[in-house]
Amino acid sequence: MTISDAMPQLWASSLPFAAVRSAAAAPLGLPDVENSIEFRLGPEHTSVQSMRRARGFVAKVLPALLADAPNGNVVEEATLAVLTELVDITARHRSGIDLSGRVSYDGEHVLIAVGGMDQPLPDPEEEPGLFLVRRLVDDIGQYRDDGDGYATWASIPVRSKSQ
Repeated sequence: MTISDAMPQLWASSLPFAAVRSAAAAPLGLPDVENSIEFRLGPEHTSVQSMRRARGFVAKVLPALLADAPNGNVVEEATLAVLTELVDITARHRSGIDLSGRVSYDGEHVLIAVGGMDQPLPDPEEEPGLFLVRRLVDDIGQYRDDGDGYATWASIPVRSKSQ
């Protein structure tokens, strides 16, 4: 399954309940929803297309996800920048058919995870976009995903205006 502009019902279940509004969530009989956005991109997309589609999709939903975040605009820009770089690197080193991603917010951090990479994360000297990623995040790492590849995650701190 790939991202589509025709799927707002699917991503609504991942938004905070207040952002979705009870009118949209109640008829679906949804339990407490978590604060996350998930996407999957198929092999028909090039690296550049994958970056644009993932960024475009997340950018539509991110304001609702970060509605209560202090400095929401700054966090949103950092999230989209980190997401774009991680999707780009993963798409160019894809291990399987699909590339998957998740952006979640717990009130203190935005956690981005992008899976489906066929190798460990390269050094920033090899992938210069990682210099930007490392500047914006407070932690980054990888783990083996469900398939034969690696999932990369990055944590962006959400700081109040007084910090």
